Amino acid sequence: MHRYRIHLEDRQLAPGTINVRLAAVRRLAYEAADTGLLSPDLAAGIRRVKGAKKLGMKLGNWLTVTEARNLWQLPNPHTLKGKRDRAMLAVLLGCGLRGSELISLTCDHIQRREDHWAIVDLVGKAAHVRTVPMPDWVKEILDRWLSAAGIMHGKLFRCVWHVVKDYAGGLGIPKLAPHDLRRSCARFCHDSGGEQEQIQFLLGHVSVQTTEKYLGCRQRLRGAVNDRIGIEPDPSMYPS
Repeated sequence: MHRYRIHLEDRQLAPGTINVRLAAVRRLAYEAADTGLLSPDLAAGIRRVKGAKKLGMKLGNWLTVTEARNLWQLPNPHTLKGKRDRAMLAVLLGCGLRGSELISLTCDHIQRREDHWAIVDLVGKAAHVRTVPMPDWVKEILDRWLSAAGIMHGKLFRCVWHVVKDYAGGLGIPKLAPHDLRRSCARFCHDSGGEQEQIQFLLGHVSVQTTEKYLGCRQRLRGAVNDRIGIEPDPSMYPS
């Protein structure tokens, strides 16, 4: 167990990753001891091996509801670039996507499911596939960009980093990163009463599968957790 931990540290893995892998070995030792395949003394020795120390905590940025609304409304809605930038920021904030997921979006991903718009079969981190509910207000902003740009197939966006940095700088938040919009979306969903497992579905965390097995929960698209999170446009902005 000690040699395995040293091996993981030599690979320069993050402390959290090392501890997850050590926890899996400890769980295997528990099960082996319970079934008589491993002596209790050896299992106890494995349990005593300490995990990697976390030197501090990486703290990200979380936007307030007002900051988030101001951010996506900052691009000029009357220019082609402004429509594109509004759409990018709205999708990041409203759907909680990673930056890499945003630039991989294609027209084929946007589909109607269970009477709700969604990003279907999105391939995320570690090749995990998920479906992400898309609020109506995000879809409307996205449609304005696609219509203005004449995009009917293929990818929807390209580079995202400079878009977030430029507009965040305009709001006096120079260190804001695209991933901060994702974590802000998660907080908005939680503060708006979203269920934890539904937020995990939305973000596509690895623990979703475990949560689903233990709780028997099912992702809900109708009445999705990110439909109403407080950063929607005022209806008066778009009169019928």
